[in-house]
Amino acid sequence: MTNLPAFLFLIPFVVAISMPMVGLIRKNVCWPVALVALSSMSVVSFFAFHHVYLNGPISYRFGGWAPPLGIEWVLDGLSALVMILVSLMGLLTVFYAGPGVQKTMSQKIVPIYTLVLLLISALTGMVMAGDLFNLFVFLEVASLSAYALVAVGGGRALISSFRYLMLGTIGASFYLLGVGYLYAATGTLNMGDLSLRLSEILESRTVLSGVVFLLMGLAIKMALVPLHGWLPDAYAHAPEPICPIVAALMTKVALYALVRITFWVLGIETIFGNIPFMVYLGWIGAIATLAGALLALSEKNIKRMFAYGGLSHVGLVVLGISLGNKTGYTGGIFYLLNDAVMQAGLFFIAGTLIYRYGVKNVSDLTQIGGKMPWTVTALIVTALSMVGIPPTGGFFGKWYLVLGALEIGNYLAVAVIIVGTLLTLAFFIKILEKMLFEERQAPKLPGLEAPFPMRLGMGMVVVSILVLGIFSDPTIQLIQNVALPSGF
Repeated sequence: MTNLPAFLFLIPFVVAISMPMVGLIRKNVCWPVALVALSSMSVVSFFAFHHVYLNGPISYRFGGWAPPLGIEWVLDGLSALVMILVSLMGLLTVFYAGPGVQKTMSQKIVPIYTLVLLLISALTGMVMAGDLFNLFVFLEVASLSAYALVAVGGGRALISSFRYLMLGTIGASFYLLGVGYLYAATGTLNMGDLSLRLSEILESRTVLSGVVFLLMGLAIKMALVPLHGWLPDAYAHAPEPICPIVAALMTKVALYALVRITFWVLGIETIFGNIPFMVYLGWIGAIATLAGALLALSEKNIKRMFAYGGLSHVGLVVLGISLGNKTGYTGGIFYLLNDAVMQAGLFFIAGTLIYRYGVKNVSDLTQIGGKMPWTVTALIVTALSMVGIPPTGGFFGKWYLVLGALEIGNYLAVAVIIVGTLLTLAFFIKILEKMLFEERQAPKLPGLEAPFPMRLGMGMVVVSILVLGIFSDPTIQLIQNVALPSGF
């Protein structure tokens, strides 16, 4: 059982490096091969979570060297839960992407699926990394894969990818600089060992500088306002089949890294007491929640609107985990899981509209009318979840965030959540009004639904949103049982 982390990483990685050879034999089998690999990874991730739930964390030691001298991968309750998210969302987004890749980028099938699997394997390494430097290595492999996937569409996507590359490199440099400072102060990179040694030297300027650089680097990677400049253009110009996987996972795994470092390495007493980093991050999260929703409301391009909506929800997660109590933290982690599904759903919808009708702006939605029932239904359910209407998962995530804020008397946080929700409702009303209720004099396009894999992908998003809502209580209890840091 101690080899489960290695299997989780090797399944997508081995298939990724084998994909060029598969493509030489027959290019059209790349998609089903990728689906088989991610299906297998999903099964192993559930098996790994079950083992962790029953028997405790799994530590995989490279070369038999015990940490802190040796490198280790760790699967505990939180990382095993996020592994399920990464594997399932990877499977769902690749399944959805098949028809779009075949139609618009048939000459690039091999590199696309190679990069996607490499991205997922790197995200897997990030989730399981037990030391700060290897987290950096996998973060950069994931980022390089994402840069290439954004650029693969050519045209304006190349400029967006270059901007993403520049800002991502700055974020990586900040993170690596922080790692260097902490290593200089403690002589270790292992997260468990680091948490023990930092408690004795928290007042050191070297430690403070290292932590600040780490957090700044991760804030850029997860597009936390105001360090979000790379995200709107990257999402707007990335190829439609590719955008969902980047939107669903890149910022979410960076958020996971932030949670892992702050709560497990620095510790709750430090980040809320001695050096209140999370208090400041909470204010930034509140600003991001409102700024992202306002920018989405003012946007005319559908993909950019959804990108700004994602920025708002990154802020919500940060706001939740910064409340400093078990309820807020649990709500933040639960909302992170929901947001990954919702972001995938939004870009599934945007990609489907572009695939069938070339609709990119809100004003063009009047051409759709009621001709795409699957797409409209997926949009309505996803919108209900992002706004926070029961029985969707988004409602229960926001409910726990509000409860967490009320427990500590933080009424400003409650107000931010409510105002952010109303702004989110406003931009979805703007979309649905154009799509369903506004008449247009020009001839409408013929009614065409999306291909089956795209319809099924949107259907699975709808099911996931409802399942997360209906089974919110056991999911919340699961997070509190296995993914709660010590100190709450």
